[in-house]
Amino acid sequence: MEGNQVMVLDHPLIQHKLTLIRDKGTGPKEFRELIEEVALLMAYEVTRDLRLEDVEVETPVGPARCRTIAGKKLAVVPILRAGLGMVDGILKLIPTAKVGHIGIYRDPVTLKAVDYYCKLPEDIEERVIILVDPMLATGVSAAAAIDFLKEKGAGNIKLVCLIAAPEGLEVITENHPDVEIYVAAIDHCLNEHAYIVPGLGDAGDRLYGTK
Repeated sequence: MEGNQVMVLDHPLIQHKLTLIRDKGTGPKEFRELIEEVALLMAYEVTRDLRLEDVEVETPVGPARCRTIAGKKLAVVPILRAGLGMVDGILKLIPTAKVGHIGIYRDPVTLKAVDYYCKLPEDIEERVIILVDPMLATGVSAAAAIDFLKEKGAGNIKLVCLIAAPEGLEVITENHPDVEIYVAAIDHCLNEHAYIVPGLGDAGDRLYGTK
């Protein structure tokens, strides 16, 4: 399912750290640190197309013509709660980005998205949105979050997940063909409980030690 819309980031450091994240023996502290590190590495690739402009600076030796990001505003929007684990890694790379929050959970019976919280920057329509959630399983929550962002005026959205299932990718590509999707791995399928196989378990529980 790779193509112009879906990018699999196979950098060796990302893949190595993802292996440690998957390991059920990795505890919450190390799991949180690894999620943050992988998010930072992925953000490097996600922001590769930011536009640059020429500027003049004065070095200790003399004037230099250099390049800087051309004033493009960014926002990081995690889908609560697991998406929070990816925010700090991205902010280390892009400290001036604003942060919004979208609270959506998947009803365990109907598997439909239920929203319960949303707080976004006031100028969300002017920003490139990096929407983050470690797992793209059914795609229902991510699709609902993208719908909500678009309703608020967002026009440039990038979805960043560690692991995706083919089912979730299909939902996003069909419903939001304008949204770029960045993942570290595409796994085999979903099981009967809508968990990604082999996946990494419940990202939120493993992040916060609640299982």
